[in-house]
This record gives sequence, C-alpha cells and structure tokens, in this order.
Amino acid sequence: MPFQKIQSEKLSHSVVDQIERLILRGILRPGERLPSERELAERMGVSRPSLREAIAELQNSGLLTSKAGAGIYVSEALGSAFSSALVQLFGRHDEAFFDYVAFRRDMESMAAERAAEYGSDVDREVINQLFLKMEAAHTKRNPTEEAALDAEFHLSIIEASHNSVMLHMMRAMYELLREGVFYNRQIMFKQRVTRDTLLEQHRAINEAIQARDPIAAKAATVAHLDYVESSLFEKERADKNEAIAKQRLEQELRR
Repeated sequence: MPFQKIQSEKLSHSVVDQIERLILRGILRPGERLPSERELAERMGVSRPSLREAIAELQNSGLLTSKAGAGIYVSEALGSAFSSALVQLFGRHDEAFFDYVAFRRDMESMAAERAAEYGSDVDREVINQLFLKMEAAHTKRNPTEEAALDAEFHLSIIEASHNSVMLHMMRAMYELLREGVFYNRQIMFKQRVTRDTLLEQHRAINEAIQARDPIAAKAATVAHLDYVESSLFEKERADKNEAIAKQRLEQELRR
C-alpha cells in the first residue's frame, strides 16, 4: 500500500519554508541582511540549533550567503537574470534599448492592470505614498532622488500585481537600468518640461490604480513608456547631431 507513517515536520524545515517564501514574494530582497541569529531565532520561535540547520540548508541551495564578520545575506545573485557577457552585449547595441523598453511596456502595463484589479488596500497605499514622495521631490530638482523614486514607484506596482515570476524578472530588469546598461535614468529628470510631463504621467497611473480601474492603469502605463522611449530616442538623435556639428566646427577652425 502506498501509505507511510506521518512524521511531524522538523522545525528547521519550517524555517527554510518561511524564508524561501519571503524571498519568493520579494519581501526579502537580494543583498538584504538577515537579523542576527539570536534575534531571528526569537522572532521565529525556534532554537538556535534548528535555525543554524535551516540557514545551512539555504546557503547550500544558494539562496543565502554569509559574509565574514557581517552576517547572513540574501544572495545578490538572485537579483540578476543575465550573465555579465550578455549585459555587456546589451550595452553595446542600440537595438537592445528599444527591445528593453518594449519589454517593460508589455510587462509593466500588465502589472498595472493586475495591481488595479488584485492589489490590496495596503498595496495601493504603498504606491500612493511613493507617488506623494515623487511630488515632494519634484520641487527639489534633484535628478538622482527623482530617478530613484521613479524606480521604487514602478517596482511597487509590480509587487502589487502579486505575480512572483514577474516580480523577480522585473527586479532584474531594473537592476540593469540602475547600472546604466540601457540609459541613464537621471537624464529624464534634468529638463523641466520632461520632469513635469513625467510627474503627470505617474499621477495618471497612480489615480487609475487607486480607483481600481485596470483598463485606465494599463493605458496610462503604456502612454508613459511610449513617452520615455520617444524622449530618449530624440535625446540620442540630438546628441549624435551635436557630435557631428562639433566635428564640423573643429574642421572649420582649422581652415
């Protein structure tokens, strides 16, 4: 008969399961430090030997890493879905940029649609609070701060979509953006007209999600990323034209 005696689950297995779920759901992020062994054991209500056994298992599976004298961290490798060779290839070819924006447009419009439909009250409050921070930062004219909040705003929408595969995929995509592989986000926040337009686009996305309107949320996200693509294309063309003009000027001065 295909039946076996039921055995109570080891505490370490329960610890492993809980930490795995926290990582899967994006609550524990790549590179994030776990609490100390004593604090973590107290929070989870387990003995330190059981916790150590669980941590060792998670380290063997590559989900956690230890740093001498610094503690236990969520593996930073979980935040990267691309090899370094592929990342360098992306950076050398313009066509990868347009593919990147197209991918973001497809994924983020779907995420906004899902966030409006499935996001909880807490999800929507997180999104709204980030938008309010964007409004406040807008008056400071700090491109670095605005770019960082822009990323957080979009990632909060992806989190509110409650799709773990989409969450981890898009976090990896945003990591490429943070590293400037495709373009420098701060460029978008250096011109007043562009900054104003971007704020209003984010407002439209936020309002649609707060109103639980999936269709409007999706449309607002598509419009926003269409604008990002066209703006950066125009910036790239202007930079190339400027470079050519400088060459002509240098040649003229030599004559």
